[in-house]
Amino acid sequence: MSMSPKEYQDYAKKREPARSVLANCVRAFIVGGFICVLGQAISEAFIYGLHMSKEDASNPTVAVLIFISVILTCLGVYDKIAQWAGAGTAVPVTGFANSMCSAALEHRSEGLVLGVGANMFKLAGSVIVFGVVAAFVVGIVYLVFGIEGSFHATR
Repeated sequence: MSMSPKEYQDYAKKREPARSVLANCVRAFIVGGFICVLGQAISEAFIYGLHMSKEDASNPTVAVLIFISVILTCLGVYDKIAQWAGAGTAVPVTGFANSMCSAALEHRSEGLVLGVGANMFKLAGSVIVFGVVAAFVVGIVYLVFGIEGSFHATR
């Protein structure tokens, strides 16, 4: 039996399981919201437990979220959560850490430099480049229009 690519696509589409968009959105909302609530709880623990200011608590909060994401990725738990929650796990800090850690784990057998070092930025590299370029453009806009950011206002 020979099928053209178009016939095969039609055949596959008929047999594809239906996806519930509403259920997917609810799961993404729940998991993404939980990650954000966890981040807020960690931040509050630094603020009230270690008597840090909100600004001082932000960096260690991000570090703890990254650490949790990497540990869960190494244990294979993050991927299972991501399969169930979909886009809910793409919360920037944890999703970015997961993408880098997953690539590093996948290529560790090729060595530290040519395996881990060369491959862990394949997916994350475009995000880093976009972030740097976007920050540059925003900085130029602020400079051209004489807008002072919150950094200058607080110092």
